[in-house]
Amino acid sequence: MITGFGALNLDKIYLVDKIPQKDEEGYVIDLQIHAGGSAANTIAGLAEFGVDTAFIGKVGSDEEGRHLIEDFEKRGVRTDGIIRSEGRSGVAMIFVDQEGNRAILVDPGVNDTIKFEEINIEIVEKSKIIHMTSFICKNGLDSFNSQKIVAEKAESISFDPGMPYVERGLNDLKPILKNTTIFLPNRKEIEMLMGTEYKEACKIAIDLGVEVVAVKLGAEGCYVTDGKREIYVKPFPSKVVDTTGAGDAFNAGFLYAWIKGKDLEECAKTGNYVASKLIERIGARAYEGIDPDRNLSKLDG
Repeated sequence: MITGFGALNLDKIYLVDKIPQKDEEGYVIDLQIHAGGSAANTIAGLAEFGVDTAFIGKVGSDEEGRHLIEDFEKRGVRTDGIIRSEGRSGVAMIFVDQEGNRAILVDPGVNDTIKFEEINIEIVEKSKIIHMTSFICKNGLDSFNSQKIVAEKAESISFDPGMPYVERGLNDLKPILKNTTIFLPNRKEIEMLMGTEYKEACKIAIDLGVEVVAVKLGAEGCYVTDGKREIYVKPFPSKVVDTTGAGDAFNAGFLYAWIKGKDLEECAKTGNYVASKLIERIGARAYEGIDPDRNLSKLDG
């Protein structure tokens, strides 16, 4: 079982003519509402691919929270690790222009308030991988501190830090990194976190205890290393519609191939492939019809 541990947000996706700068105006072309959250998007993808999945998170006692849980349930994701509490569920307002560029505003709600004693430890113990992503930490550090404890107890950790955690600095992340099997940052994140270019930054991560680093390079593909091998995989052609959740989709593909016992290059190719297909659609969980098994033999990026 792969379990996600991260923020749960209801994504309100506004398709706009442009993303306004200061003192500018734009207009909304369309509005779509989808369940979101980085780790949650990855878990949704893995569930779509047939992986046994669960989630650790928190939602409020509101319609948004019910929507978030129901979306997982219809995908077959185990939801007894999701805490229901008073307060607002997390919401992300995502503005996407006609080139697929995006800007995001987040209301974290109750996401930041997960205490370790609230977590269903049986889920942690049964999980082969706990996939962690960031909390905003604007309403406290409970969830972040709980992740540090879970990282020590889990069999294996995959970790996509996101900019909120990168901005906390390396010292704050060391307790998680030293217990991380698969580190999944993008280029900007790892370079900012380590203070050097991404290949050298990967070496630092390995020295800290990470086993594998997969750096997402956007339109340039990805770079993967375990400290012994260095693998660069080109991206696959894609007609970009919406880049929301592209990194989460890469993570889903990579982790899917990983638990299937594929080598690092195949993991990287599968990550790239899944991401390339997702960004041709609207929504961070539009995984329907993406079959990484069927397409593995065709991945020659």
